[in-house]
Amino acid sequence: MARIVERVADRYDVVVGVDTHTDTHTAAVVDRLGGVLAQLTVSTDPDGLSRLLAFAVEHTPPQGRRLWAVEGTRSHGQGLCRLLTAADEGVCEAPKPTAAARRRGGKSDRLDAVAAAHAVLALPTDRIAAPRSDGPREALRLLLVCRRHHNDARTAAINLTKALILTADDTLRHTLRGLTTTTQIARLAALDLPDTTDLPIEQHTRRRELTILARQIQTLDAALADNHRHLHTLVAQLCPPLLNQPGVGPVTAAIALTAWSHPGRIRSEAAYATLAGAAPIPVASGRTDRHRLNRGGDRTLNSALHTIALTRRRIHPETRDYITRRRAEGRTTREITRCLKRYIARQLYRTITTHHRTP
Repeated sequence: MARIVERVADRYDVVVGVDTHTDTHTAAVVDRLGGVLAQLTVSTDPDGLSRLLAFAVEHTPPQGRRLWAVEGTRSHGQGLCRLLTAADEGVCEAPKPTAAARRRGGKSDRLDAVAAAHAVLALPTDRIAAPRSDGPREALRLLLVCRRHHNDARTAAINLTKALILTADDTLRHTLRGLTTTTQIARLAALDLPDTTDLPIEQHTRRRELTILARQIQTLDAALADNHRHLHTLVAQLCPPLLNQPGVGPVTAAIALTAWSHPGRIRSEAAYATLAGAAPIPVASGRTDRHRLNRGGDRTLNSALHTIALTRRRIHPETRDYITRRRAEGRTTREITRCLKRYIARQLYRTITTHHRTP
């Protein structure tokens, strides 16, 4: 028997599409047939957001049900989402319109608000995306964002340090030659250069800047270590069994939890794999029957799955046995990696869904 699919238009009387910006939000109230009932632009201060909520209530039929489709729920629209959640309003993330759709329909704040409502109106109710949650999940996101910044800054500082060493005088190069990067950084950070010296100005300036860079790198190392400890603590509080999975560390576990967000946001393991860009894409034609890697989805989550797969190749006997078996079937390394990432996505989803602790 075919399953009856309930759409947003069947459940809700109106959808309020909101195009969000730093200083203003523009909303459009659309009925279940797609007709625009009213539009309003408000400021993003508390008074403006309260006006927006009252505006939506005013244009909703008595006893009618209302859904908000908000663009940028984790950026410009975050303040509005918090207000709506506190008011027990239904909120979802508005799908991002394609470039082709924008070209055909034009672009303005009012048009974008209507487009957000129309995009959600046509969706099945089980396909609307709930905004990601605050609390521990947001704390994990902040730690991951800052960790990425610290890593990028550290890499840039090390690259600049190596470049300055490469063109240094023979005395400095001989002192640092053959040492590991960690030892080079420690030696440079320990230099204590006076303001005046007998060295040529170019050599003195190079040593001073190298010392500053080395100390910055050590500060970033300390920040990354502290970040790692906080990630481990939060993941252990939210889902301890996740850290017991082979190849899963605090960073990859935090990425998996952040993407999953909260119970009910990801409807199934297949949806989680699709979000991660790990769902297989068929490219069958004629006698050829195969799948290819998915280039879409959340690339940060996809990268975490890839890291877990590479780690399991080294340390997990069951994974090595699986790779051997698949190679005997004629699978390529890329195909095996795709399969591994899909299995890992399923395992992570089931672990999180089963063992997640609500704070």
